[in-house]
Amino acid sequence: MQNTEQLSSYHSMLDTYNTQDLVNAFVDDQANAVQAVQAAAASLAAAVDAAVPRIRAGGRLLYFGAGTSGRLAMLDCVELNPTFSWDKSRAVARLAGGDDAMNEAAEGAEDDEAAGATELRALAPTANDVVILVAASGRTPYVVAALQAARAAGALTIGIVNNPGSVIDALAEIPVVLDTGAEVISGSTRLKAGTAQKIALNSLSSAIMVRLHKVYGNLMVDMRATNNKLVRRALRLTVAASGATRTAAREALEACGYEIKTAIVVLCCRIDPGEARLRLAQAEGSVGSVVQSGKA
Repeated sequence: MQNTEQLSSYHSMLDTYNTQDLVNAFVDDQANAVQAVQAAAASLAAAVDAAVPRIRAGGRLLYFGAGTSGRLAMLDCVELNPTFSWDKSRAVARLAGGDDAMNEAAEGAEDDEAAGATELRALAPTANDVVILVAASGRTPYVVAALQAARAAGALTIGIVNNPGSVIDALAEIPVVLDTGAEVISGSTRLKAGTAQKIALNSLSSAIMVRLHKVYGNLMVDMRATNNKLVRRALRLTVAASGATRTAAREALEACGYEIKTAIVVLCCRIDPGEARLRLAQAEGSVGSVVQSGKA
């Protein structure tokens, strides 16, 4: 039996708990999710190192999943654009059952092998693409079929699963096994298995973006300032990165179309926005490289 399907020996009388003990049982069990991801950290690092050269060469991040796993994968995919200004065409998620399954469970769709393979092939994957396949069981037919099609196309396959020894664990080029074990509510992988998947997905995609120079120091310098809150955040980030006054930072941001990276280079190197963009392009978007060379 899969670890995620086993009966928990710790909470066999769960339905008799008082409310505080009930909440504590769920919250305390989440610590195991963190431990599972920590145990898989080396695999996540290997996935980042394998993915980055492909993405730099023009590849895409392609996410495939079903049910809770697929929704978490889609969430990670969608957030790359506002957080890192990542081109939407280079981060694509496919969920078993289609977009409607995001809002309404379509449990039967996970068994549709043909759909998994067809939807993967429809994206015309290349050897530079990175396919992230998420399935708690590690054997979801829709996801397995997408994995096989991705491998046939030569794409990098990263499998994120919660059961060691599963089909996806065996077939993925880089398996990331999050062995979270039995759930407080037996078999409900929306609990700590899902939590571990979210941590792993966040860590994987964020580390890739850091390696692609979307972050300067620990500052989110490539985000999109699309509302008032984010405009204020852009100003704070520009001040923190450049040491400029708020007035100077605001003027630079306005001159640069609220491109934070460009504004930082303008302020630190005392050049115009056009030259700042050129230098950033030559440095593959690395603010640190441009600033250091500008001070030399």
